[in-house]
Amino acid sequence: MLDPQEDRGKALRAWRACWRLSWEQLQPCLDRAATLASRRDLFFRQGLHKVRHVLEARQDLSLRPLIQAAVREGCPGPLLATLDQAGAEDPGVAARALACVADVLGCMAEGQGGLRSGPAANPEWMRPFSYLECGDLAAGVQALAQERDKWLSRPALLVRAARHYEGAGQILIRQAVMSAQHFVSMEPVELPAPGQWVVAECPARVDFSGGWSDTPPLAYELGGAVLGLAVRVDGRRPIGARVRRIPEPELWLAVGPRQDKMTTKIVCWNLEDLQDYCQPHAPGALLKAAFICAGIVHVGSKLSLREQLLHTFGGGFELHTWSELPHGSGLGTSSILAGAALAALQRAAGRVVGTEALIHAVLHLEQVLTTGGGWQDQVGGLMPGIKVGRSRAQLPLKVEVEEITVPEGFIQKLNDHLLLVYTGKTRLARNLLQDVLRSWYARLPAVVQNARSLVQHTEECTEAFRQGSLPLLGQCLTTYWEQKKRMALGCEPLAVRRMMDVLAPHVHGQSLAGAGGGGFLYLLTKESQQKEALEAVLAKTEGLGNYSVHRVEVDTQGLSLQLLANETSTCPFP
Repeated sequence: MLDPQEDRGKALRAWRACWRLSWEQLQPCLDRAATLASRRDLFFRQGLHKVRHVLEARQDLSLRPLIQAAVREGCPGPLLATLDQAGAEDPGVAARALACVADVLGCMAEGQGGLRSGPAANPEWMRPFSYLECGDLAAGVQALAQERDKWLSRPALLVRAARHYEGAGQILIRQAVMSAQHFVSMEPVELPAPGQWVVAECPARVDFSGGWSDTPPLAYELGGAVLGLAVRVDGRRPIGARVRRIPEPELWLAVGPRQDKMTTKIVCWNLEDLQDYCQPHAPGALLKAAFICAGIVHVGSKLSLREQLLHTFGGGFELHTWSELPHGSGLGTSSILAGAALAALQRAAGRVVGTEALIHAVLHLEQVLTTGGGWQDQVGGLMPGIKVGRSRAQLPLKVEVEEITVPEGFIQKLNDHLLLVYTGKTRLARNLLQDVLRSWYARLPAVVQNARSLVQHTEECTEAFRQGSLPLLGQCLTTYWEQKKRMALGCEPLAVRRMMDVLAPHVHGQSLAGAGGGGFLYLLTKESQQKEALEAVLAKTEGLGNYSVHRVEVDTQGLSLQLLANETSTCPFP
């Protein structure tokens, strides 16, 4: 009919001569409701098949449009059942399936019922959590589904149920990250004498590319690559810990600045005093977790703390930790501090841990502490100089570190052009982290593409360091900051944006450290030795708040560990 020349239009004339019904005449013959219902049923049956396939094949496709459609059409039940089945069969699929269930519940709440971020500690959910903690995935997913059915009646309950599903996912992430223990090893050495201080000191770290790719689950689902620098701030290594053995079978803990005036002091006389080691905001929680992860104390033992310490060491320990950086600096303080505390404790207990083993030990400690987090901070601060850390898309989680060789004299050149500016804004990484994890598990296309770009950009930044090109490194920083902003919306406060705009004419590139949101801004200046000049520029700008400019230099030593001669404590405990 479309080519009348073939039959001289015969087929077209025949078609035109046929008896036909118009659409208007056909409509009364159709059951429109049945037709639409059939199409809807077919769409969702195909959709459920897609859900199983995407999860089981570990495809980076977003299921969120299908989730939203199922909720809008009033049929989330079959989708939840499909997610339950997928999550119960394969540990590699389970965490994403649980995150998808949380998305379904959040969507069902229709924006009501409060914030998705919040506590997940309702006693009714502890039974399913216990199954997951014990490794019984199928029983855990089934128990979660049974409990979920009681929380579907109103938005507030739906949101709380979503929080608990995210909490269940965190258990699985924690178990995956704890596989890093496979790469923690140590060698026995002679115990230091009682009273002899073991001192660990560390630089801070600055991330130049790849941040977020080291964060679980991205670190083992996508594979991570981060380029970082160990740095001294104003000529000092700002993070450290010191430990010594004491005759009393107790644990003496001190947290605060290196000078003792503002130090918080805690004494642990029994195991009950250590029970809050997994509550990050509890006083001394990181130090308590360090004693447990170092194997010095076993909180589940039938022996008392006193008996354990006397039996193994003939007494207790005194541990001090300090940081000269402000809280929420973005320079990796807490992870580096954990590494310093572990290194000092192990040496005081008669064991030596290599730096690469220590990187994995910090991953384990932060999961015990329940703060989570990736591996870039300890790689950046415990290992010296300029390096790239990498983890492959597999378990167990292993971090490998490559030192970057730069042209002769380039480190001094970098020191002359690198500055830190404290923005006066405290960084809120935990909220940013929760948002990023939701976006990753939802496999939002923009987030997946950006995560891949972060890893690729690390290799480009590595080449810029090998060439020793400050303008190229400035471009890397500018690109990196744009990638961070795409990864975590809201990580650039208005005051920081104003500060960056004022500094832009004077720098090759700049970025907030770590996850962003506040803390330190680091920048590569076009001219050398620009601290005073930039202070003058910022002083003329209104509304910047309590900022400060700091010199920074690459640290070529990394973690240092030394034994001091016996001395009287400068921080006496009662």
